[in-house]
Amino acid sequence: MKIQNTTNSSRLILMTSAAKRLGIALALLGCAFPNSWAQTTSPNPSIRQNQDLSKTDKSHKLEEPAPVVNEQDKDDPAKPQMKKRGTWIIAPIPISSPAIGSGLVLALGYVFKLDESDDVSPPSTLGVMGASTNNGTRAGGFGGRLYFSENKYQTTFLIAKGQVNFDFYGIGRIPGRDAIKVPLSGSGTVFFGEFLRNVGKDIFVGPRFQHRKLSARLDGLQTPGGFEIPSIDLQSTTVALGFHVQRDKTNGSFYPTKGSLFNATADFFDESLGSKRQYQNYKVSYNGYHGIGTTQVLAYRGIICSANQNVPFYDLCMFGVNNDLRGYTGGQFQNRRMFATQAEYRRELPKRLGVVAFAGIGGVANTWNAFRSDEFLPAAGAGLRFKLDKKNHINYRIDWAIGRAGRTLSIGIGEAF
Repeated sequence: MKIQNTTNSSRLILMTSAAKRLGIALALLGCAFPNSWAQTTSPNPSIRQNQDLSKTDKSHKLEEPAPVVNEQDKDDPAKPQMKKRGTWIIAPIPISSPAIGSGLVLALGYVFKLDESDDVSPPSTLGVMGASTNNGTRAGGFGGRLYFSENKYQTTFLIAKGQVNFDFYGIGRIPGRDAIKVPLSGSGTVFFGEFLRNVGKDIFVGPRFQHRKLSARLDGLQTPGGFEIPSIDLQSTTVALGFHVQRDKTNGSFYPTKGSLFNATADFFDESLGSKRQYQNYKVSYNGYHGIGTTQVLAYRGIICSANQNVPFYDLCMFGVNNDLRGYTGGQFQNRRMFATQAEYRRELPKRLGVVAFAGIGGVANTWNAFRSDEFLPAAGAGLRFKLDKKNHINYRIDWAIGRAGRTLSIGIGEAF
């Protein structure tokens, strides 16, 4: 079993989905900054996946930690006491994969209140990540998600740059057939920004913008019958305006135990904005959470993706990213249409420990009426949890999963969804 990495554009958690698609490579390295990742796969390693620690419990006020008091000062009521404002989380994650070599991903995140007098807004997050391996893969980025004005507004941003050497498995691969992989090298820079306003009833609506300068090239000999990079994508700029609609009825985003989360995004890449290609990306997802007693949760998730018009190979719907589904590496299967569903049972144990079990099914196809049941992609697995932060219930995650094309071992910060 080999080790790879993983780390959401709609939710910035701790820090690392490396960069929303710096070419196909950075797409696999990350699809939305915050989240820490690492994944192990067999037999077909690739580069990315993801998750999120960006927003938190809106219905419960966070408890402030007890102030630190010096013995000399504790009897002096006139002297102000220092209080801890936020929580630091660090996640060093080793990587070992034939796809991107051996190295380390380091993610550092800070969870805090933007305005300590604001008891309504969830805590904000800021984070930085860096990745380096011995095959020349390098990536770094900075991003965050901020809540302010008593949860009336929220903004998300990401700035990232990197180069990733990886294997690309082509478009429309059919399950059960031998994969034809091509060694590629992708690099680029990306800026992503989003601003949402609460319009009532837990609904946020707002615009989003992204600008990416990307390059891609063959990194070695061309594989006979393998994917060939279109000349237009050797050097390209993609620019998009879009919108995001979110309804968040959960009781927390780090570890929700009840409620639901709905997200719908649309990105319109257009030549009038400076984009080299004209196309659209649409994604709709729904998460549900049901508590069972005080230590158990049943969670489920569904997502659909559609990439339309003159879409480049690095912006297709990719199966296995954003942990949809675990058991598959990002880049093994991609096409213009995708769906994925999964359910997960979570149980807390003593000593900060926890266990999960999950299963799901999905698929990719060129059109919505082209899905076939014999080409569906099922997956199942189990995992361990260790609570890094008791206050915000932020877990260190280790998941083992098996799919139709191999198996993966994923390591990251926060729940898979």
